[in-house]
Amino acid sequence: MKHFILISTMLLQSLVAADRPNILWFVVEDMSSHFAYNGEKSVNTPHVDRLAREGTIFSNAYVTAPVCSTSRSAMITGMYQTTIGAHHHRSSQGEEKIHLPKHVKTVPELFKEAGYYTCNGSAEGKVGKRDYNFVHDYKKMYDGADWSGKKVGQPFFAQVQLKGGKRRNQVKKDIIKKLYDPVKVGYFELPPYYAPIKEVEEDWAAYLNTVQFVDLQVGKILERLEKENELDNTLIIFMTDHGVSHVRGKQFCYDEGAKVPFIVWAPKKIKAALRDELILHIDMAATSLHFAGIDIPDYMQARTLFGKQAKEREYIVSARDRCDETVDRIRGVRKGSFKYIRNFYPERPYLQPCAYKDAKVFMQPLKDYYAAGKMNSIQALAFQSTRPAEELYELNNDQWEIKNLAGDKAYEDKLVEMRELLNKWVKESHDLGQSPESEAMFNSDMKVYVDKIKKNAPARAKIIEDNIAQMKKWAKEGK
Repeated sequence: MKHFILISTMLLQSLVAADRPNILWFVVEDMSSHFAYNGEKSVNTPHVDRLAREGTIFSNAYVTAPVCSTSRSAMITGMYQTTIGAHHHRSSQGEEKIHLPKHVKTVPELFKEAGYYTCNGSAEGKVGKRDYNFVHDYKKMYDGADWSGKKVGQPFFAQVQLKGGKRRNQVKKDIIKKLYDPVKVGYFELPPYYAPIKEVEEDWAAYLNTVQFVDLQVGKILERLEKENELDNTLIIFMTDHGVSHVRGKQFCYDEGAKVPFIVWAPKKIKAALRDELILHIDMAATSLHFAGIDIPDYMQARTLFGKQAKEREYIVSARDRCDETVDRIRGVRKGSFKYIRNFYPERPYLQPCAYKDAKVFMQPLKDYYAAGKMNSIQALAFQSTRPAEELYELNNDQWEIKNLAGDKAYEDKLVEMRELLNKWVKESHDLGQSPESEAMFNSDMKVYVDKIKKNAPARAKIIEDNIAQMKKWAKEGK
């Protein structure tokens, strides 16, 4: 009798699990869509290509913020970071804290309440990156680093965090490239706005090698799921937290920074397809809840991409605010083939002082190249001392966002339309970035940031302090 009860219980659990699939998110850092499935010929990415071949590819996916902590804060709540006050990068680090609105719950909490085993880990099985800009309780959100601790028949919600483009320095040290044929300089094309100098080309090759390494990591996770008989009942979403960390990429609302790969894989539940409608990365939150049979909260700004509740977006918005010590406010809107960008600090240079980006191996060589007058007009775009208040691009004919149409009378009506669209979004979404960050919050976060850097790199900490002083000076000048 006991054996019968045990068998019946296990059967019931397996049936419940079959109706409630595992949900697994691959979240890759600092990477645009440079995968073979997307046309990048210099890389070999068979595992991600498999997900793309057997899953649904969303070819026009954008993050709501082109920098990690703000993007992740949005991702884990299904909300615009600008709506919940989490729009400044690495905020809530010091004495001044940001709390989520009382009615907002994180996605892991919703899964946990529904009986899922929740985990956040890495390819190495360790606790994975969170980087949320608000106060949160890890134990309330997650049960462990991976799903090994779940009960028999219990479905899991897992995030697998992969370092992606952040491994570029390791690639250069031969830690990674021994595992496959490395991408070499000369086997790829740089975007036309980057001068093809040695430092840029070597760094781009290293970046493409991290794309291949990500694919190896994805393959190992898929292999584990298959061995554990979990793969067939797992819905996988593969995406990156923003684009490649480069001059015009990460931290900017151009496609290099805001457009990301996005694949939903579940062959038992959805057919392979290529969809080109505009989506946001936060939509993974609502989509995951949909497939798990969990009600999508009414407050959530994310939209499910499947099912009866699915509704296409008319337009998408990406937003950039303070990144580390660098104060900024940029909003980017895409509707159809048009991209509109508004720079709220046009009198400041494109490349404001930022210790993080200025330390990149390619940055100073590029600045020297510009100072020597060697750049053409396209390569020099990002090195101007001011920037236009408005930018407008037609992406079908200008994929690199080079020709600004904002001053072209032929596109005056389109400019007005896109401007009004952004104004509408700012109001309807309650964009908290309209008001500058309080001095108390800025000082609180900067103290933690500087103190942390001072321990190992006092010279860099001094640069950050100088940049902070510059930000405050420009603010007083109304610049």
